Amino acid sequence: MAQEIERKFLVTGEFKSLASRQTRIVQGYLNSVPERTVRVRIKGDKGYLTIKGIGNASGASRFEWEKEISLQEAEQLLAICEQGVIDKIRYLVPSGHHTFEVDEFFGENEGLTVAEVELNSEDEAFVKPTFIGEEVTGDSKYYNSMLMKNPFKKW
Repeated sequence: MAQEIERKFLVTGEFKSLASRQTRIVQGYLNSVPERTVRVRIKGDKGYLTIKGIGNASGASRFEWEKEISLQEAEQLLAICEQGVIDKIRYLVPSGHHTFEVDEFFGENEGLTVAEVELNSEDEAFVKPTFIGEEVTGDSKYYNSMLMKNPFKKW
């Protein structure tokens, strides 16, 4: 089984000028219970189906399986997803030996910007860019599957 280890932070400063790439992402959930989320995503011109398990105690590590699917399949699956869609632009920002994925949200989550860094272990050291604010790893209200149900604009 594939294991995803990542830490998540609020973004408090300018990051766009540091980005090496950006991609529009639209995603929905076929199942959003914490024990097994099933996500459908259109990232640029590609489709993906992702299954994630429940996080560990720290919220930094969990099972993840992802498979590329056709754009047409992704569009068809989005049509039957639970109510609520996540719409965002993902910026890739290099920092030391890592790349931060910075998500700027739109729609009902407009005004929220978070950054994630994928790690090989929970205690792996990384260079924190200046735009990184409070750590929110493990805070479920920042999970995309929860932002779909309880958008940032309603907080």
